Amino acid sequence: MSSNKIEKVDKTKKIVILFLLIFLFLCILMISVFRTISEKRHLPSLQGEKNELAVRGDIISEDNFKIASSKKLYKAAIDTRHLAPDKKELFLNLFSIYSNTEYQVLKERLIEGEKNPGNLILSYGIDSRSAKNLKELAFKLVQLDVFTSRMVNGTKILRGLTISESGEKRTFSYNDTLTPVVGYISKYESELGKTKVNGIKGLERHYNKVLNQSKDGVLQGDRDVLSYISFDKNSIIRKRIDGATLNLNIPLKLQKNNETTLDVYKEKLGADEIIVSIMESKTGKILTMASSNRFNPEKIRKEDIGSLNVNAVEYQFEPGSVVKPLSISIAMDKGLIKKNESFPAYNSGGGKGVYKIGRFNIKDDHAFSKSYLSLEDIVIYSSNIGTLQIAQRLTGPEFFEGMKRFGFTRKTGIDLPYEKKGVMPKVWQFSAGDKEKRDNVFKATVSFGQGMTATFIQLLKAYSIFNNDGQMITPRIVNYLTHDGNKYKPYEDKPEKIVSKETADAMKKMLIKTVTDGTGKSAKIDGLEIGGKTGTAQIARGGKYLKKYISSFFGFVNDDKGNSYTIGVTVINPISTGTHWYYYYASWSAVPVFKEIVQNLVKLNYLTPKEGIIPEKK
Repeated sequence: MSSNKIEKVDKTKKIVILFLLIFLFLCILMISVFRTISEKRHLPSLQGEKNELAVRGDIISEDNFKIASSKKLYKAAIDTRHLAPDKKELFLNLFSIYSNTEYQVLKERLIEGEKNPGNLILSYGIDSRSAKNLKELAFKLVQLDVFTSRMVNGTKILRGLTISESGEKRTFSYNDTLTPVVGYISKYESELGKTKVNGIKGLERHYNKVLNQSKDGVLQGDRDVLSYISFDKNSIIRKRIDGATLNLNIPLKLQKNNETTLDVYKEKLGADEIIVSIMESKTGKILTMASSNRFNPEKIRKEDIGSLNVNAVEYQFEPGSVVKPLSISIAMDKGLIKKNESFPAYNSGGGKGVYKIGRFNIKDDHAFSKSYLSLEDIVIYSSNIGTLQIAQRLTGPEFFEGMKRFGFTRKTGIDLPYEKKGVMPKVWQFSAGDKEKRDNVFKATVSFGQGMTATFIQLLKAYSIFNNDGQMITPRIVNYLTHDGNKYKPYEDKPEKIVSKETADAMKKMLIKTVTDGTGKSAKIDGLEIGGKTGTAQIARGGKYLKKYISSFFGFVNDDKGNSYTIGVTVINPISTGTHWYYYYASWSAVPVFKEIVQNLVKLNYLTPKEGIIPEKK
């Protein structure tokens, strides 16, 4: 075969082989395309979603200070399999600086995490500022090759430092201020794995539902090539709505001044606790509710356990003589006391009287030089014997219902949880001897505040009647709520008529004279109208009286500018032995505290004294 023919055959073969290769390549390509089309593929989603955690609402004082608030917390995590071995020290040092976490703590956490390679949470409690800095650090760490890529299912993946929301933290900006009223919280984990909080005591508990009435923000839309969400008309944007904010009636400055006063007097009087509250007589707004026994809600210690209860609403005690104006007013309102009427003192012409009911001898603490007492004498000088004689004029049902109208054995409705009601004898016990017109020992003792229990807040509410034309209003700590830009009241209060204006005004005058002439003299401040009543009672335990006392002073103060407040002071177990044994008398303990609380109101411009406003003695 000639060389030309051989060359021609070779050329043909090459062309055939080339076509065969091209055909084979096209077949492979077509098969590949078909498989790609027909098989399920795990493509990244074109949709992106970002959630923004909503937090519990704030508690804000009347003068706009945040008493309690929630801050978002963030967690920082890495995948230890992506951390470059030669860059560990660099990572630990930088993360320590940016997160304000101790280097050694981080190192130990990393060593422990590497025992089970994978996701490692470095911290759950990162604040917003640190989280922002750490997000910037995460970008820098990738540039510094601190994290390396790995092949996962044939795909190269790089996981660096991730910062995400982990929950919220409750903070109390002024430590123990307004405790125990503000309360405290406990943590729990939500269904989404976020740290949230619930109120356990105080305002945090009472308003727990609305404080936690929140909705997370949502940003949802198509992702761009850099995985950022781009927005169009089909995107979903839902703004974050935090829980409701409690706006209090209590100004922080006044509260702190009064708490300081209580701290001084607790030490001076050696008391277990001192409770004080100031309420606007016409509106029921609580401007102060203070205790000498407080705690830091963020750092509750074992020794704080006894201070966690709000004793102003939870502690029940025999109130003593502060009940006398209330029980006497019941009889006055029914017209059972004649004008200028006198009552026997049962003191044999002078000294301390003794009144006998069955086997019981009831005595007066105050000695009278005269044998008959006027109504003013009974109130101003706190006569047990005069009070019980007035109470006997009421039938059992009248006395029982009258005391209930004044709020005893009823909750006041104050916006705090776990409020107690106190106890009182039954109506049938008050009624014993009614038909025979015999004296009743239950009416007698309860009329001057023994044989019954009440709470501090019940007494405060009851005393507002004398400074509010015979009407009683519910005490309130929260003024209004704000939620999602809306402002609303969580309640609707209407005054409750208890006694006539004439009865209330008559008793008010006698309570003013109690301060000018009687047991409340130490409360007097020139230029202000002040009235009130002292009460000293023994503490009862297990059916027996202890040698411990509770001293109280409940009253009111007014100026000629229209400012009108009802104030209560209760001192639990002051010194009653030794050099200062007399501190257990209310005139030496509760009354001086009352006076200083009024002076705080003057100092902070809640009251303006004016000469001559207190009626002169007739």
